[in-house]
Amino acid sequence: MSKYNFDEIFGFETDTVWGIGCHPLSETAVDRIYELKGRDKDKPLILMSSKFEYLKPYIKTIPDYAAGLIKKYFPGGLTLIFEKSEICPYFITSNKETVGIRIPNHTGFQNLADEIEGKVLATTSLNLSNCPPVQNYDEAKEKFSNTITLIKPDGSSPPPRGTASTVVLC
Repeated sequence: MSKYNFDEIFGFETDTVWGIGCHPLSETAVDRIYELKGRDKDKPLILMSSKFEYLKPYIKTIPDYAAGLIKKYFPGGLTLIFEKSEICPYFITSNKETVGIRIPNHTGFQNLADEIEGKVLATTSLNLSNCPPVQNYDEAKEKFSNTITLIKPDGSSPPPRGTASTVVLC
């Protein structure tokens, strides 16, 4: 059982940049993320979690070479794009047949993901579209605290390095 509301939206640190996310099956929350950011609905969200086993049901097949990338680079700043499974909603993938997945190397994010029902979040960077991601908690609080649930950094991981993840099509 999650301590969070199914339609809740979160702002959080990762190892790369600050992110915004919600439960991947909440179309209401996903729509709100697009609205809050002014994000084009043709740009998909990615799925992030603390462990690959939680993301695996959203992927149709995993090529052998991709399994090697997962083993070597997860957790970390790598996003892998796979053919989506039937359970992965089209409202996350912008009606595409692919989905991006990532496991941040950040204890604070991993703890948050583990508290969400299903342990997966649909995510993107925490910013207004075409603007840089927020740099720290104070900026996130100033720009987004009235619209989302901000997760305050707990100091267990270094702050985001400020560079988005590398993306690989699998």
